[in-house]
Amino acid sequence: MKHGVEKQEEQVSPQVLAKKSDQPKPPTKNQDMVRRFAWEIASINVHLQELRYFWAKTLGISGPQWMILMALADLDKGDGVPVKVVSKMLHVDSSFVTTQSKLLEKKGFMRRKTSENDARVVQMSLTDKSYKHIANLASQQEALHEFILRNSAIGNLLSSPENSRPSRINLRRPA
Repeated sequence: MKHGVEKQEEQVSPQVLAKKSDQPKPPTKNQDMVRRFAWEIASINVHLQELRYFWAKTLGISGPQWMILMALADLDKGDGVPVKVVSKMLHVDSSFVTTQSKLLEKKGFMRRKTSENDARVVQMSLTDKSYKHIANLASQQEALHEFILRNSAIGNLLSSPENSRPSRINLRRPA
């Protein structure tokens, strides 16, 4: 007791404490940067999807069918690629890849062959027709990749002086 005045401790009810802890905290600088980066990726994805549909349309196929062709172009080392591998790469069910690859085969863009080792496995590969179309679009795709690197937050991040990693990503397909 000081000078005859008793100081009471302030009691706070559990409801008041709960309300105080439920209030969102302002984002930290890192959280804000991550959020902006995520939005930048989402924006780029929208533009890339539009381009995929454009390129697919030039071949008379759908956007998802275009992605199957691109996956095969990246994955096939000469022996074909199993449906399961392509479906995992594209994050889709293998039945979807099977259905779409049959349509692509009818249009002459790919070959489907049952594996000699396992009759349950279908190996897919691109036809010469597909390789020709992909080669014709390669310069346009390279120009797009360069544009993205020059004009996006991702490009800025990759080319920043603080970044110890190489400032460019090799986006060309192996020959």
